[in-house]
Amino acid sequence: MTGKWLLYGASGYTGELIAREAVKRGMQVVLAGRSHQKISRLAAELGCPSAIFSVDDHTSLVSALQDSVAVLNCAGPFSLTARSIMQACLVTRVHYLDITGEIDVFELAHSVDDKARRAGVVLCPGVGFDVLPTDSVAVKLKLALPDAIELSLGFDSRSGFSKGTAKTAVESMGEGSKLRRNGKIVSVPLGSSTRRIDFGNGERLAVGIPWGDVSTAFYSTGIPNIQVFSATSSGGLKRLRRMNWLRPLLRQRPIQRFLQNRIERRLQPPDRTQRESNPSYVWGEARNAAGEIKTARLRTPNGYALTVTSALGILQDLLADPQRAGYMTPTMLVGSDFISTLPNCSTIRIEP
Repeated sequence: MTGKWLLYGASGYTGELIAREAVKRGMQVVLAGRSHQKISRLAAELGCPSAIFSVDDHTSLVSALQDSVAVLNCAGPFSLTARSIMQACLVTRVHYLDITGEIDVFELAHSVDDKARRAGVVLCPGVGFDVLPTDSVAVKLKLALPDAIELSLGFDSRSGFSKGTAKTAVESMGEGSKLRRNGKIVSVPLGSSTRRIDFGNGERLAVGIPWGDVSTAFYSTGIPNIQVFSATSSGGLKRLRRMNWLRPLLRQRPIQRFLQNRIERRLQPPDRTQRESNPSYVWGEARNAAGEIKTARLRTPNGYALTVTSALGILQDLLADPQRAGYMTPTMLVGSDFISTLPNCSTIRIEP
């Protein structure tokens, strides 16, 4: 493994976790972000070079990428950062990875597949808990049931949210939930799809959510009908459904900024103990036209702990073989067995 790479958003919750682990692995990382104080302090502590710039400053962004093989974007909401960094990567011929779960970012990356191939760069969003585990389950189910026409995926993760994840959720609420129907992504009311699922830790109520696999699983498997579920409580479901009345307000940028500022001031992200004591359970179900069903389950570490090892593992794989290009989902890049090579991840079990 060789090559210098840029970690943008290094001072955020997940970005800092990744930065610290990257240094432990001896990787050649440049820590980057908007905050001079935070980035400089972290870079000095870890002994890393740094770059301070906003993604809106195209000249500085391109300059920072000039000597890098790849960039790992950890600055959410990714709706505000991914497009600019992808564009700069296409110009500088630098590989792009991120840890988003935002459907629009996946669709954006897919839409410029031809440009990425011509530039000789990989565009692979979603290399963290969003969406590597569910993407891997999706591919395993497709292999087990090749003629599947319906795919349901889901997870039970209880560790709480980082500030970036919560801010992204604020933006998505105004658009409702999403699923893929006959190959097309469609919007549906929040809380409109529910079912009870045994994710691998006992049966729980689950609700449909606008998770990234609504986009990515289609490209990984070709299955035309896809929905993603997350474990919830009856109270959480009621609150989610009430949000439908507020969706017009939640689409307004001033309201989003107000709520995101409250999150920045008040939310306490999970600490190390919370991460280590809350594993995640991933589930999937494929169905064909004849009604045959295959089910899959996977146990992983806490989503944030997994994101650190999966993002760096995929990056190391890319750095070891950088002669690849185009839009790729995580499994298109590293395969569906990669997830089970990561620390504290089980193999994917297919039933029956």
